[in-house]
Amino acid sequence: MLPAAEQAIERARRAGADEADVYCIADRSVSISTKLNHIEYATESLTRGIGIRAIVAGAVGFSSTNDESEIDRASELAVAQAAASQPDPDWSGLPQPGPYPAVHGIFDPRLDEIELSECVELAVDMIHGVTSVGATPTSGGLAVSTGTNYLLNTNGVAHDEKGTSFSAMIECIVKDDGGTSISTAYEFDLSRSFDIDTFEIGRRAGVLAKRSLHGGKIETGRTTVLFSPFAMTDILEYAFSSSLSADNVQKGRSMLSEVEAHVASDGLNMFDDGLRRGGIGTMRADDEGTPSRKTVLIEDGILKGHLHDSYTAGKAGIASTGNAIRSGYGTTPSISVHNLVLEYPTSDVIAETEKGVLVHSVIGAHTANQYSGDFSIEARNAFMIENGEVTQPIKSLMIAGNVFEMLKKIDGAGTDTRVIGGIILPTLRIPDLRIVG
Repeated sequence: MLPAAEQAIERARRAGADEADVYCIADRSVSISTKLNHIEYATESLTRGIGIRAIVAGAVGFSSTNDESEIDRASELAVAQAAASQPDPDWSGLPQPGPYPAVHGIFDPRLDEIELSECVELAVDMIHGVTSVGATPTSGGLAVSTGTNYLLNTNGVAHDEKGTSFSAMIECIVKDDGGTSISTAYEFDLSRSFDIDTFEIGRRAGVLAKRSLHGGKIETGRTTVLFSPFAMTDILEYAFSSSLSADNVQKGRSMLSEVEAHVASDGLNMFDDGLRRGGIGTMRADDEGTPSRKTVLIEDGILKGHLHDSYTAGKAGIASTGNAIRSGYGTTPSISVHNLVLEYPTSDVIAETEKGVLVHSVIGAHTANQYSGDFSIEARNAFMIENGEVTQPIKSLMIAGNVFEMLKKIDGAGTDTRVIGGIILPTLRIPDLRIVG
């Protein structure tokens, strides 16, 4: 698609753009959907498209198309939109070409060559993993994709990125012999390589569902809560990560505006690593063409900085952190994490907990207030911890809290660090949280 990108750049220039960038994608994907113990559908698809961003007097216009015969028109529409918009004096320009670092583990030729039939077999293995422990699968899915992105701009940036991804997820249900107790659970994994054991994903989901049978009640009050990587990732994604965006900071929509403020427990470190080996968000450059890097956000509990794209960095008079990310060719870039890593001194955190609750996953994190950090969630597959041991499953449990207060209270972390999409963290222990039984 490189000739198409060059054509779009030239047309945008001739139409009056001061600057322009063009983002192209060519993607092959295989998708499998499961229902109960059978394959619901299996599809293979190809996606090609191009997005044109034009700048006139600092104002940005955008247009996209998946029809290469419409590239000239799309480029002209982007320029016309920019010309009709209010000039932005804070615009400082698109990125300049720069040396791009090497990245590793983001492309697996085995995934690039995988056949639809093999993906079906992997999905069937996942179903068998569930049934092997006596659970019943309800729904699931498996997806493999290979994509190449191209980025050109009028400053001379010419960059391409090729990567693969492999994801699998299944949900299941278990009923006791009398039908008086029912429990559900899910498990998933996501990787850049062909290294996922789909049978094991299904088996783990089934085991967790069986462990969750015959849940008891818990009293309303305050207690120590241990959030598994699954559960904590949901909370961070919906209630916290947007506050790291410099765009939200500059617009007064972030609670993390004061650099060097104490925002987390002593010993807690957080960084975004765009160069992490095999990371889901790893890339040599962001989707504006700025070289990727590792950005320290919190060090020993102290806020050290924010995530920037070229616009917010120019406005602040600093270099971009390379965090301009697009969700597809039909969108403009926005600030997001690459691979957000949370570290805290680890130990056998369950054994060290005299009394508390272990939560494997949560429901409702998407309703959290992204500005204040307040959330109210339902715990799923939760268990009592008594004298350092996981004991009775809990039938129903709500947890209310504030993510910014939670980070300051963390007093323990497990050795079970997991990669959950673009967030990497262990089980975290937070004392004195409000629970409703």
